Amino acid sequence: MAERKKKTGVESLPGDDTARNAIMSDAGAGDHPVAAEQLPVAKKTGKFLVPLVAVGLGFVLGAIIIVITGKNPFIMFRAMIQGVTGLNLASGSFNPRYIGEFILQSMPIILTGLSVGFAFRTGLFNIGAEGQLMVGALASTVVALAVKAPAVIHVPLVLLAGAGAGALWGAIPGWLKARFNVHEVVVTIMLNYTALHINNWAILNVLGSADRVKTAEFPVTALLKDPWLSEITNGSRLNWGIIPVILSVVVYWFVVEKTSFGYGLRAVGFNKEGARYAGLKVERNVVMSMVIAGAFAGLAGAIITTGTFNFGRVLPAAEGYGFDGIAVALVGMNQAPGILLAGLLFGMLKAAGTLMQSAGIPKEIGGIIQASIVYFVAMKLGIERIIDLLRGRKADKLAALASGDTGEVGV
Repeated sequence: MAERKKKTGVESLPGDDTARNAIMSDAGAGDHPVAAEQLPVAKKTGKFLVPLVAVGLGFVLGAIIIVITGKNPFIMFRAMIQGVTGLNLASGSFNPRYIGEFILQSMPIILTGLSVGFAFRTGLFNIGAEGQLMVGALASTVVALAVKAPAVIHVPLVLLAGAGAGALWGAIPGWLKARFNVHEVVVTIMLNYTALHINNWAILNVLGSADRVKTAEFPVTALLKDPWLSEITNGSRLNWGIIPVILSVVVYWFVVEKTSFGYGLRAVGFNKEGARYAGLKVERNVVMSMVIAGAFAGLAGAIITTGTFNFGRVLPAAEGYGFDGIAVALVGMNQAPGILLAGLLFGMLKAAGTLMQSAGIPKEIGGIIQASIVYFVAMKLGIERIIDLLRGRKADKLAALASGDTGEVGV
C-alpha cells in the first residue's frame, strides 16, 4: 500500500483504493491504459488549474465592469503591477514603498488564511478567525505595555501572547464541539462579537485610553518595526512580522503533510467514526485543530498591533481580516503554498486599491474581483467538469495513438 502511494503520488486514507478505482471507472480510464496512467498526474494538476481558472475569470469580470463604467481596464492592471513591483509603467519611475505596503497588507490575511485552512483540512469550519485575531491583538497589547524587557525577549513574548490568546479563544468552540457537539460555525461567529466588545472594554477601562481611541504607545522593545526596513522601502510600514508569517506557512505545511499528528487530525476530518474505530482520540483532535487554527489568527493580531501600529486600538467594528482569510483558504485550496500565493494575491488587490482610486477607478473594484474569485472557486465542480471534458478528449487521443490508430478520434 505504501509503495502504491509513493508510486502514484496520491496520498490516501484507508479505503481510497476503492474510491480511486470508482473514479477511474467513471472516467473510462480503465478502458485506456494510457489514460489510467495519466490519472494521478491529472488529479494533481487539477488542484492548481481550478484556482488559476477562478482567478483568471475574476480578473476578466473585473475588467468587464471597468469597461462598462467607461474606464480603461489596463489602468487597473498597471495599478496592480505598480502595487506589487513599485514600477510605474506610465512614467517609468520606481518606488519601493509600494512593495513594502503590498507585503504588509498580505501578512495578516496569510495568517488568517492558514487559520481557516487548517480547520478546513481537519473537517472544521473556523469562521472565528476575526475574533481570534482580536484577542491575540489584545493579549499582545497587554504584554507590550506591562512587560519591561530587552527587545530580544520582549518581541517573542508579545508574539507568543498573541498566538496563545488566539489558541485559547479557538479552544472554546473546539471543546464545545467535542463535548456537546455544538456546531463550531455558530459558536465562532458569536465569539467574534464577544472578542470585539472585550477588546474595546479592556482598552477603555483596564489599559487606560486617554482619547478613547487607542492606548499609550508601546515601548520600542516590543515593536516589530525596524528603521532599516522602512528606509529600504522608502518609508513603508514593512516590519519583521514577515519572519513569523513565513515560519507559520512552513509549520502549517510540515504539521499537516509530514507528521503523524497532522495525519490523525486529517483522518478525524475525513471520517470521524472511522478515525474513532482506528483508535484515534477524536475529541482531543477536534480541540487541538481549533487550538492551532486560533494560534495562527492570534499571531496575526499580534503582528498587526506591534508591526503595523504601535498601540492597542478601540475597534468600531470587525476589520475583515478573518473573513478575508476564509476567501484566501478557499482560493488556496487549503494547501500551505496555495494559501501563501492567495494571500499575496489578495494583498496585491488591497495595496492596488488606492492606486486605482487615484486613477479614477473605484477601489471597490478590488473587492468585486475578490468576491468574483471566491464565487468562481465555489463553482469548482463546474470548472472541474469543463477541465475533465477537455482532458478526456486528450486522453482519448493519447489512447488512440498508443493503440496505433491514426484516424480521427471522436469526442
